Amino acid sequence: MDTIKILVADDMEAHRRRLERMIRMEPDFEWLGSLDNGASTVASAKQCHPDIILMDIEMESKFAGIEAAKAIHEQLPDTKIIVLTVHEDDNIVFAAFQTGIVDYMIKSASREEIIEGIRSAYTDDSPIRPMIAKKLRNELVRVKKTESKLMAALNIISTLTPSEIEILKLLSQSYGRKEIATMRSVEMETIKKQINGILKKFDKQRTKDVVKLVNELNIFEMTGNLN
Repeated sequence: MDTIKILVADDMEAHRRRLERMIRMEPDFEWLGSLDNGASTVASAKQCHPDIILMDIEMESKFAGIEAAKAIHEQLPDTKIIVLTVHEDDNIVFAAFQTGIVDYMIKSASREEIIEGIRSAYTDDSPIRPMIAKKLRNELVRVKKTESKLMAALNIISTLTPSEIEILKLLSQSYGRKEIATMRSVEMETIKKQINGILKKFDKQRTKDVVKLVNELNIFEMTGNLN
């Protein structure tokens, strides 16, 4: 039977002790020790080359565990990292998986679930847990909707004149009509007509609705200068 070498990173002493008790009870697990911060975990991992690291996210900083996981995977790509945390926020979950972690569990998970998660990670058979699967489904739906809105917006923007694009850029940067007229050295009435043209093409009644759409989709950040 292979021995699975395990390192723990968590700033809560009670949780470190709980995990230590679990790990020491399993004959095929080897306890390598525990750390209370991300920086020390990176250094320790480089020395002892664990098979598995149980990693908290929020330690000396809010994302210390994520930063540590990224650093460890760059140097020890074969080490499997399981996140054990209280955080269920979508952005944190996705940021953690982007570092290459293999599993994500809540700290209140049962002893059996954690032990099984360690063995599954060691054999490259970590499951996609229901919480993660739900988040992934929701994210796929969100991305699809955003993609549709983005393509529709880009199609509209492709019909704008260079002047209308410049005005839309300035509107998205929170400049008012009077400011835009001054900046472009044109009459206020000209700006009003051009904005009305933009509204008509977007099929919107209010300027702020167009600006909100453009900013939410980060149109100008992605496309750069369109004129």
